[in-house]
Amino acid sequence: MKIGIVCYPTFGGSGIVATELGIALADHGHEVHFITYNQPVRLDFFSHHLHYHEVLMEEYPLFQYQPYELALSSKMVEIVEKYQLEVLHVHYAIPHAYAAYMAKQMLKEKGINIKVVTTLHGTDITLVGSYPNYKTAVEFSINNSDVVTAVSKSLKQDTLRLFDITKEIEVVYNFIDVDKYEETKQGKCQREALATPKERIVTHISNFRPVKRIQDVIQIFYRIQKEVPAKLLMVGDGPDRLMAENLVAQLGITDKVLFLGNSHEIKKILCYSDLFLLPSETESFGLAALEAMAAGTAIISTNTGGLPEVNLQCETGFLSDLGDIEDMAENTIIILNDDEILETYKKNAIEHSKKFTLDSVLPKYKKIYGIEFDK
Repeated sequence: MKIGIVCYPTFGGSGIVATELGIALADHGHEVHFITYNQPVRLDFFSHHLHYHEVLMEEYPLFQYQPYELALSSKMVEIVEKYQLEVLHVHYAIPHAYAAYMAKQMLKEKGINIKVVTTLHGTDITLVGSYPNYKTAVEFSINNSDVVTAVSKSLKQDTLRLFDITKEIEVVYNFIDVDKYEETKQGKCQREALATPKERIVTHISNFRPVKRIQDVIQIFYRIQKEVPAKLLMVGDGPDRLMAENLVAQLGITDKVLFLGNSHEIKKILCYSDLFLLPSETESFGLAALEAMAAGTAIISTNTGGLPEVNLQCETGFLSDLGDIEDMAENTIIILNDDEILETYKKNAIEHSKKFTLDSVLPKYKKIYGIEFDK
């Protein structure tokens, strides 16, 4: 089958899932075309079944902001026609599903019928979609998709609560390739490059936006390091990074916190880690937490959004109310202060992560696309 995938080509969870899905489909012999404004960060071209098409923005003095939806829908039409695509799988309702609807209408006039699958990831619903100015467009985009999926039960419920949805929404969880993390664990994990043998390593990975509550991460760690010798790895970049660096300096823990920026070495970093902090305001799923679990890392998170579907209370880690940094710090200290407890949580995390494998999710998407067998 020939499949087009539209996503944000960033370090965020939606872009990672879309890219990994496309790579997996290509590995199974399907022809996959990525359509976006930059090459997705985890996309390589060692398979001749993978293709990338850049959406170019034309400069036009009339527009203060260039209309990406127009360029994207035009590019979709071009690629569908040229390569005879059968499915467009778009990640995010706005702007991708909206642009896909326009492309579908243009293609209909040419006698081409393309199936549009929309996957909701969270920000399009919980943040962007909930603003009144976007509500009508989001509803329209979802209701006019051929198939709609959401990455968690929580996100599905939020979508139905916030919008007037007439389309059935199927929950298809995010996934990871567990084998890749197993390969990392089997290699030499040189954690001594970052911490002494007596220090625990705590990690946070995100795009450093306000919704990730970066200040809470720092405040939680500040309390942890008072009780447990530890280092904090801050992986990622974004608008709240400078605030975080300033707070670290104010608290006098600069020597215990490493800001690593955006990284392509996530698996290696998680190999070093003992515990993963995710005190987010909301997470539609929590892919970063799942990746950490697959690498054998205990999880401390809030109980918002889809996180309770990923992080199991008192099994893979602990869940706390939003903003309760004292509770998150106390739970972290309990885990890190006892080798036996830490090892138990790490093993539980690995086992639970196996429920979100590529092998369990790929058949669901194939069925949605209409693939009855591998070609």
